[in-house]
Amino acid sequence: MAMDASNTPATALSRSASSRSWQSRALVLLAAAAGILLAGTVVLWAHYGTAIFQEMILAGIATCF
Repeated sequence: MAMDASNTPATALSRSASSRSWQSRALVLLAAAAGILLAGTVVLWAHYGTAIFQEMILAGIATCF
């Protein structure tokens, strides 16, 4: 029985590595987005103070609904 070139173990391993690479890239992008949001939160909190920052967040949530 002849082995098809697209079903060799090396090809399967390459596809698996490509899938992990994509997942790793997505995880890095997600972590970067979360870090940017967290940094923005800290900057706003430091600039406006606790009370005003909380009021701004609550007003923003209220406008969504």
